[in-house]
Amino acid sequence: MSKTTSLITGGSGYFGSLLRDRLLARDQAVRVFDVSDAGDRKSAVSFVRGDIRDLADVEKAVAGCDVVYHCVAQVPLAKDKELFHSVNVQGTENLLRAALAAKVRKVIYVSSSAVFGVPKSNPVTEETPPTPGEAYGRAKLEGEALCQAYVQRGLDVSVIRPRTIMGHGRLGIFQILFEWIREGYNVPVFGRGDNIYQFVHADDLAEACILAAARSGASTYNCGASQFGTMRDALEKLCAHARTGSKVRGVPMSPAVAVMKLTSAVGLSPLGAYHAMMYGRSLYFDISKAQRELNWQPRYSTDQMFAESYDWYLANREKILQAHGASHHRSAVKQGILSLVKRVL
Repeated sequence: MSKTTSLITGGSGYFGSLLRDRLLARDQAVRVFDVSDAGDRKSAVSFVRGDIRDLADVEKAVAGCDVVYHCVAQVPLAKDKELFHSVNVQGTENLLRAALAAKVRKVIYVSSSAVFGVPKSNPVTEETPPTPGEAYGRAKLEGEALCQAYVQRGLDVSVIRPRTIMGHGRLGIFQILFEWIREGYNVPVFGRGDNIYQFVHADDLAEACILAAARSGASTYNCGASQFGTMRDALEKLCAHARTGSKVRGVPMSPAVAVMKLTSAVGLSPLGAYHAMMYGRSLYFDISKAQRELNWQPRYSTDQMFAESYDWYLANREKILQAHGASHHRSAVKQGILSLVKRVL
């Protein structure tokens, strides 16, 4: 019996690299498609260099694959509406078109909880109407619509919607948080910080994707931790774990959001529109469908994933700060005006 050949688009990024290693451990033949190669790619993993926006590149990568995990995306930190559309929408159509022509058995589209914007009520289910509130969420939702269109044409596509991804090696905006706490600075929450906020560990998300790939029939699954609480509680427990003297401080929500939007728009802050919109809002998934249909059980609580990620950052900090050219989620982020904000909290 031949091995399953799995392609990961965006396989050099944070989550793509983790998924790559999980598939390799399951004795699958793994292929990565990305614009750059990752320094930690094992020789057993083949690499196809290309741009998701180039159909010929995508067709070359997809050829001969049984399963495709579509992880490539322009994330909110990129702040580029044109890139959001060309990569997340046009690129997704290229992938689906190539997969259909190549008779790929299964496509997993890794979407985002950003498609829901600020939900009217929680928990959010797969039936909750998506209401994206910014460019990134709208682009990811357009990608979902393309998936449904290709399902009608005979392609088996399942959509995985993760909550905010955490785990060892996950940096981006979390690197800013970890650095503040390492230095003993206080950490802000909006208002009382009593908004309920769910995360998902990258290992748990990878397991959900692999389980969905093994199940025939198109479907959509919301994925998040089963143990979570308020934003304040999560950050207070992380500060207690770090034991550096950092405290959680509440700031008025409306003016804070206004300042975040303004500084982001003029390039003074690394944070994007989605961060300003959601940091003080509640969003959590009902994950019962994934648990029932995929037999998926998330292993990590919010407290566990935060503590693990922080400890990993401390152990690898020097190497991280010297690295260049990695994806947004695998590299350190310049703090901009945030380096001044931390001094007044």
